[in-house]
Amino acid sequence: MLMKKLSMATAAAALALSPTIGYAAQPNVDRSSAPTAAESNLEGKGIILALLAAAAVIAGIIIIADDEDEPVSA
Repeated sequence: MLMKKLSMATAAAALALSPTIGYAAQPNVDRSSAPTAAESNLEGKGIILALLAAAAVIAGIIIIADDEDEPVSA
C-alpha cells in the first residue's frame, strides 16, 4: 500500500512540475526574421476572394435549405 501511494505521489509531482522544468530547459535564442525577396502581389485581390467565398457560402446554404419533400420511392 505504501508503494502504491509513493508511486502515485511521484506521478502527480512529475505531472505538476514537467511544464516548469520544460520551460526552464529552453535555451535563450534570439529570433530574427528572414529578409524577403519581393512583396506580395495580392494587393486588392483580398476583397475579390472574400466576395467569392461569401458567394460560395450563400450558394451552399441555399442548396442545403432547398425543401424538396418528394418521396424517393415510387
